[in-house]
Amino acid sequence: MRNVALDLGTTKTSYCEVFQDEVVKRATVSSVESLQCLLGPKQPPARVAIEACREAWYVYDLMTSWGNDVLLVDTTRSKQLGIGQHGRKTDKIDAKTLALAVERGGIPAAHVLSPHRRELRRWLGVRRALVEARAHLVTTLRGFAREQGVKLPSCHVEKFPANVRRRKLPPSLHSLLEPGLRTLETIEPQLQDIESELAKLCAVEPVVQLLATAPGVALIVAASFVSVIDEAQRFHQAHEVESYLGLVPSENSSGGHRRLGAISKKGNGYLRTLLVQAAWSLWRTADRADPLRQWTDAVAKRRGKCVAVVALARRLTGVLWAMWRDGTVYDPETLAGNQARGVRRQAQTLEYQAAALERAARKRSFKRSKPIQEVTTL
Repeated sequence: MRNVALDLGTTKTSYCEVFQDEVVKRATVSSVESLQCLLGPKQPPARVAIEACREAWYVYDLMTSWGNDVLLVDTTRSKQLGIGQHGRKTDKIDAKTLALAVERGGIPAAHVLSPHRRELRRWLGVRRALVEARAHLVTTLRGFAREQGVKLPSCHVEKFPANVRRRKLPPSLHSLLEPGLRTLETIEPQLQDIESELAKLCAVEPVVQLLATAPGVALIVAASFVSVIDEAQRFHQAHEVESYLGLVPSENSSGGHRRLGAISKKGNGYLRTLLVQAAWSLWRTADRADPLRQWTDAVAKRRGKCVAVVALARRLTGVLWAMWRDGTVYDPETLAGNQARGVRRQAQTLEYQAAALERAARKRSFKRSKPIQEVTTL
């Protein structure tokens, strides 16, 4: 099978095919559809590597439909393949490096989302863009008012235009804010339409309804979690999911000393933000008897609120993954039981370590106290 790599760009795509560590064919096209003469169904099949990017899903589907074996390369690991070495990074060099990696094998492939989860993720992306635009616009309008000594009272963003218009503002300030207020009024119904579409998409995803039973986790958080993870079975344990979303501490343990830092912040940043927000909501609104809230209270007393909430977001990630894996709703009693068993195991481990240290200490003490026999030479 041929070994090919594509470097996808905004205006052009670089094609590189290698055989026995030598480049045998190059091409530069303005669209991937133009590659049909090289990778189309009438050509011999090829292993085609592409880096994960905005149009990667479309190119993946197109190349697969032509009968090729497509490898989606994780961009966070592209340096391991030699991309960008020696400060040289061009489309042609990247395509050649990637093609040689295909021939060698062992490429760290990225997960390809299922078509339905891609659609869910697109609608979530549109909603995110509108929500961020709305928040930015409200902040800007408040700043204009403060410039003229007017402090607009806090309120729900949906009620912001009506509350501003009820206030007696100077005519000049009112005319300045009015275009932004009208824009906010047009964003709101569009958001409602998008959330209706999201509700339809989530209605055929039972796992979204399942995850939404966890405290602090609403429909948007659950849908975002599903759209990023896609398949619970591709992870073996909760720690892998937490690491995938960048919620585990960064580590530098070279030299025999273990050094832990802030969370790594790898993976999908938007989902990580939503999980932290869900953690704040859980901590504030969950029942005081909830095991997650009790655990967070204990961490907050030792480490502070911010550290406790990030730790809760990490723990919540593991809980959501386990619910998805087992197909169960959120059950605080089961979680409390698992938590208790974990504490017992930890206590047993600490007890075993303490006993081992005591035995070692007694052994060293015995060696020091043993008298030294004098040897007499006859």
